[in-house]
Amino acid sequence: MAYLADYADSSAAAMYGEAPANAGMTPGEEQRHLLAYAPLVKRIVRQLNSQVSGAVSREDMEQIGLMGLLEALRRYGEPDNGFGSYASLRVRGAILDELRRQDWRPRAVRQDSHRVRDALRALTRNLGREPTEKEAAAALGVTPEAFRQHVLDDVAEEMLSFDEVLQESVEHAHSAPSPEEAFLVRRSLEQVLGSLNDKEQRVIQMIYEFELSYKEIAAVLDLSDARVCQLNKSALAKMKAALQRA
Repeated sequence: MAYLADYADSSAAAMYGEAPANAGMTPGEEQRHLLAYAPLVKRIVRQLNSQVSGAVSREDMEQIGLMGLLEALRRYGEPDNGFGSYASLRVRGAILDELRRQDWRPRAVRQDSHRVRDALRALTRNLGREPTEKEAAAALGVTPEAFRQHVLDDVAEEMLSFDEVLQESVEHAHSAPSPEEAFLVRRSLEQVLGSLNDKEQRVIQMIYEFELSYKEIAAVLDLSDARVCQLNKSALAKMKAALQRA
């Protein structure tokens, strides 16, 4: 799972310190490296853009991502084999920080999401199973399209929350006292993945490694888009809890 593996690799690399700003590179060298790693920024933007419902335009995301890449270059120094993993986390973090700064999901909407979750839990208990998208929309008195949008927004919020835990773990690794911390980080990661059921693992792999859209994953697994979103959210919540316990 590429994104989580990137996290583990960059955490381990961070333990040996960061280069000072500019890291001795000339503006021309910085520009050359920015061009070389620009596809990495585009890949991360493409992935995030499909999960945050257009809260920030794709062009703005790319600009923010490039600023994150520049910061990563100046902190890390001359890129080597480990830079891609380190930069991925920094670029992703820069974009998600901007989403948080813009308070992209208003408080009233967040409060309404609690009401929706309570209603869906009650419906699940009454049915004795997970409701279909049509049943859930009918119970909530909304259109299927509105229900799908709610689920998408709910998953994006969980993703932001999970990313905060990842970023905190990386920052902790910067001050780690010994190489043993790298082993602990990787072992924690294995425990995180082990906390997921088979279907959740497949969804996480398709999203973060193969970069498939919810619609594409739904077609592969023969599920609705909303159900794929729910599986992603469930997996992120489990991984966040596992990392916090580590």
